[in-house]
Amino acid sequence: MLEHLELFFKSIFIDNMVFATFLGMCSYLAVSKKVSTAVGLGAAVIFVLAVTVPMNWLLDKYLLKDGALAWMGPEYADYDLSFLSFIMFIATIATMVQLVEIVVEKFSPSLYNSLGIFLPLIAVNCAILGGSLFMQTRDIPNIGLAFNYGISSGIGWFLAILAIAAIREKIRYSNVPAPLRGLGITFIITGLMGIGFQSFGGMLTGDNEPPEEAQTTTVKAEKEKEIKKEIEDKEKAVSYNEAINK
Repeated sequence: MLEHLELFFKSIFIDNMVFATFLGMCSYLAVSKKVSTAVGLGAAVIFVLAVTVPMNWLLDKYLLKDGALAWMGPEYADYDLSFLSFIMFIATIATMVQLVEIVVEKFSPSLYNSLGIFLPLIAVNCAILGGSLFMQTRDIPNIGLAFNYGISSGIGWFLAILAIAAIREKIRYSNVPAPLRGLGITFIITGLMGIGFQSFGGMLTGDNEPPEEAQTTTVKAEKEKEIKKEIEDKEKAVSYNEAINK
């Protein structure tokens, strides 16, 4: 449970697709002018990542990884199809994006029209492919954590585009200097938001343990205090005995 929670919050805040790795910036900047459009695209990205990351985990585990074909028999144990990772991952992503496009066009034509070309372009969105590639490089051990990683990465991207869309709607009525209007102020705000998201790192990593040298120094200091206390107690006892004898 703790492993799932740690991965969930790290993927949203510390390893945020936009603010940590700058993936998916094209649609992040282009579709973030209105909150309603940003919500629609963010929801689509969450769905695609939640489905494609575990599906690609299964492909990597049982087909692509070195020795993954051992389940077919010992004669296939030496096969390594990892060179097909990009092709297989993109094929899976494109299939899911096509499904999302059909559903959105059927049930929300207005959202489909507002997203325009960026909805089918999710198929080549580097944030979507990045989710599967990060899953592969981090050797996520089971499909449950892969699903967790897909959902949390999508939520992180959703929060990023939702936040910048809300700010851009408000900043439209602000007195922004002419050279910074448009993408200029958007990049500045994105950088500040990235710093804000990265500030969660110290809270979530739990690295509160002192370094090994500091621990050794603390142990030595405690031993020295104990020895000094014993010596003082012995000196007091000797002084007391001498006083009684006198």
